[in-house]
Amino acid sequence: MQFKKLAAALAAVVGVSVSAFAQAPIVIKFSHVVATDTPKGQAAQRFKELAEKSTRGRVRVELYPNSQLYKDKEELEALQLGAVQMLAPSVAKFGPLGVKEFEVFDLPYIFPTKAALYAVTQGPIGRRILQKLEPKGITGLAYWDNGFKVMSANKPLRMPADFKGLRMRIQQSRVLDAQMRALGAYPQPLAFSEVHRALAAGVVDGTENPPSNIYTQKMHEVQKHITMSHHGYLGYAVIVNKKFWDGLPADVRASLEQAMVAATSYEKTIAQRDNDAAMEAIKKTGKTAIYELSAAEQAAWRKALLPVHKEMESRIGKELIEAIVKAAPK
Repeated sequence: MQFKKLAAALAAVVGVSVSAFAQAPIVIKFSHVVATDTPKGQAAQRFKELAEKSTRGRVRVELYPNSQLYKDKEELEALQLGAVQMLAPSVAKFGPLGVKEFEVFDLPYIFPTKAALYAVTQGPIGRRILQKLEPKGITGLAYWDNGFKVMSANKPLRMPADFKGLRMRIQQSRVLDAQMRALGAYPQPLAFSEVHRALAAGVVDGTENPPSNIYTQKMHEVQKHITMSHHGYLGYAVIVNKKFWDGLPADVRASLEQAMVAATSYEKTIAQRDNDAAMEAIKKTGKTAIYELSAAEQAAWRKALLPVHKEMESRIGKELIEAIVKAAPK
């Protein structure tokens, strides 16, 4: 009799334990390297809210901004190992991973307008590029953008000759390396979290970034000049650990996909707004001179940088570069 009571009690405990486990939320650790008030940071927050609401608490999204968990070079490995489930790295990060097609987004002047950009990222070309990540254990969910980049330094950058001898920080990218060398500068790959310190210490002389990144990281406080060059694009691919994603219940995955669609639409609406606001805020500080290129200066920049397309054909693929040029709305 005593044995039966003990068995019944044990069964009750096990039942509660199993029930509690079944109700435990699925945790998605979403790591990124920028500030919470950037377009990426705000879109990540919007995804969290939508994901948790649409799954009725079955999913909990934990956000880790500003390289709290991992720096640029570490985060992709962490995702592949399952230490985090979701990232939104800049597309330049995938070249060193072996998916060189993503480097097409780094080519200077490859996207003349936002319409040309979206023709690629929202179309079949963009989907095919994301699918290249699957053999690496990664599923690509969406593209987020942060607009077009400007150049900054502690001297005016008006013509390509002004870059000669400057140490310019870049993301680790063969295309961005070639871009800076085409301008006569020395490219210096650095993690995003280290850029402000490197600029302040004079380890590097300048950098390229969209205005929202420059402002939220206070780079303008250690850079005297900004040139509104709009020479290149900075975008992100929202990615997830493939094994984790494929293992989710189908209804949960469908809810998360819809949350990502909505968060992506939101991100696109705020990216340009935030970059414009960041430029106005930088101007108001009076610490940094802002320079708009003349038509002649723009032509000189394009003449110096467009040969990078040809130089990178063997690495990225001539057909892909040509397909992106053709995809632009006429």
